[in-house]
Amino acid sequence: MRVRGPRRQRGPSSDRDRSAGPTDVVPPDTVPVGDLGTLLDEDTATDSPWLVIVWNDPINLMSYVTYVLQKLFGYSKEKATWLMLDVHHKGRAVVSSGTRERAELDVYRLHEHGLWATMEQSS
Repeated sequence: MRVRGPRRQRGPSSDRDRSAGPTDVVPPDTVPVGDLGTLLDEDTATDSPWLVIVWNDPINLMSYVTYVLQKLFGYSKEKATWLMLDVHHKGRAVVSSGTRERAELDVYRLHEHGLWATMEQSS
């Protein structure tokens, strides 16, 4: 009977073909991350508010659009009517703005109510 010693573990280098050469992987602690000013500029660029836009469509009644704007955003009847008239005459109206997550939620809720809505980042 043959007695075996402790089992040798293979590392990643023993599994590779030695003639393949070095890999182009850079360890995480040596990856350049840029200076602090660049990082701060990138953070402030993503802070621009997102706009939620309702588009005119041939399906929904003007009274229904007014109702949905009141229900979802808590607008007064006058404000919701004014926004609905913007949609009707100009083809679109910005109905809310905020973070990307909030805009995505607002667009989703408008879609649930059958309105055509999109979002875009404010410039």
